[in-house]
Amino acid sequence: MIASRQDIIREELELGTGATIGISVDQSGTRTALRIWFSDLDVRNGPVAELRPFGLKGYQVTLSFGTFSGEIVRQIQRASDEDVGLARALLSSIDPSFGLSIPGQSPFDWRVASGDFKIIATARGVNFEKDDALIKVCRDAIVPIMAAMAELIGYDVIDADDDAHILEGAILFSTVRRRERNPRNRLLCIRLHGEKCACCGLHPETMYGTAGSIIEVHHLHPLSLLTKPREYDPAVDLVPLCPNCHRAAHTRKPFPWSLEELRELMALSVHREARG
Repeated sequence: MIASRQDIIREELELGTGATIGISVDQSGTRTALRIWFSDLDVRNGPVAELRPFGLKGYQVTLSFGTFSGEIVRQIQRASDEDVGLARALLSSIDPSFGLSIPGQSPFDWRVASGDFKIIATARGVNFEKDDALIKVCRDAIVPIMAAMAELIGYDVIDADDDAHILEGAILFSTVRRRERNPRNRLLCIRLHGEKCACCGLHPETMYGTAGSIIEVHHLHPLSLLTKPREYDPAVDLVPLCPNCHRAAHTRKPFPWSLEELRELMALSVHREARG
């Protein structure tokens, strides 16, 4: 049943991780399962997530490493403290109802120490017949698990126009562009703060329904103004903004308007309208 829904799963995972995803059907067990991996890595050389029906109404996601994953594991072990922190934050954002476990390690300060590393998440009470239920499992469990691995491996999302900045020598700006447009940052920001604008309070999905997936991610401390690299904490450095507030914040350069300043501007505008 889940084998016929590979396109749905692939779309959700690629949007959430910023990496291309490979999927194959596994019929080696009593029930059909799917194997999911980063398509530019051979299935034997990197992290692989197995999605398998669990019990009468459930799914279990198990992430493990392929037989020849030594080089990728060593690459992950060289990940920066910032990337490790973001990967841990992604797993911590998984709802406790999924029963997340990392055998032999704490779910809060885990590390990929060897190819034996494993993550297990179980979703119970899932209606196999509905696509919405499978999408929820993807968004709430598989995406953060695979996104955590993508962060550790070092996948970056690079826009075509970033090349021009690299050629001009503006390496810092190029790096900032990748960080800001990294879908994993959007994923973390929304999972931590929700989809309500932190400035005006608008909840786009409530206002526009299915057309409301337009919340954007804003850096409270502009990375483009840093004179040297620093770690950032998505819990305090990123906030969700509606497109209007996000655009308004960046109308002032090089220092964007703060959220407090924007609220003051909005209050003044309301006051002027009230006075006629």
